[in-house]
Amino acid sequence: MTVVQLPEGSWWDWDLLGWNGSELSIAAGHDLTYHHGVELVFTDVHYLACPTRFSDPQFREPTSDEYETVRAFVGEVPPAVVAFDVEAVVGWKVLPCVVAAASVRIVTGLVYRYWREDLKEGERLASFLRRPDGGQ
Repeated sequence: MTVVQLPEGSWWDWDLLGWNGSELSIAAGHDLTYHHGVELVFTDVHYLACPTRFSDPQFREPTSDEYETVRAFVGEVPPAVVAFDVEAVVGWKVLPCVVAAASVRIVTGLVYRYWREDLKEGERLASFLRRPDGGQ
């Protein structure tokens, strides 16, 4: 069981930042247009059931049914099973979400989603950005 404990902050908007088949990054902030301040980074992802964009997740302990679903698809339950609920886009329904992986870590720091060169300590650019002039 892994119940995520986020640091203090405004983590309202969330999106799937990166996924390479093994490592998954989900980012959060109060306005993802320009930057985000926290990432959940899952390694060796075995099972994923969540939308690519969502708001205000409520992290909780996975249910026994969620563990069984992961076991049915993976064959075993990985060390990090993270569950959370988000509001569905239509109606007042709650959408349960689960990520099962070998590990999960919380990465904090200001990550800009637009190109800038005057980065301060603790700041970085989102991995998907490329130099405007085409350079590295």
